[in-house]
Amino acid sequence: MKKALTRITGVLAAFVLPAITMAQTSVGNISQVGQFIIDTINNVLVPVIFAVAFIIFLWGAFWTFVVGANDEEVKTKGKNLMLWGLIGFFVMLSIWGLVNVLTGTLSFSNTNVTPPSSGINVGS
Repeated sequence: MKKALTRITGVLAAFVLPAITMAQTSVGNISQVGQFIIDTINNVLVPVIFAVAFIIFLWGAFWTFVVGANDEEVKTKGKNLMLWGLIGFFVMLSIWGLVNVLTGTLSFSNTNVTPPSSGINVGS
């Protein structure tokens, strides 16, 4: 029990401490906190999840073609891992694409938009 608690604490510290140290210099108001969280998700969490799905797919390929070359049950286990890796990729890409389309369409960005000019010079 104590060993498991130590591992959990270590994993949490590995993910939380960099965020705390980066937050000290890059966060000043609520808008920056939200942008920091979004940037952390986009630049850290999403690539890690894609890497995990890719590793699961490769692990399934290893079990299918190397370990299970002569064993049908092991091949089935490897094929299932490959399938779940591909499903993970598909779901993540779909959700990520949908979020990017909605963000671009509904202008949930932090950029200032200037109104179009009418082309009429008043005061010349």
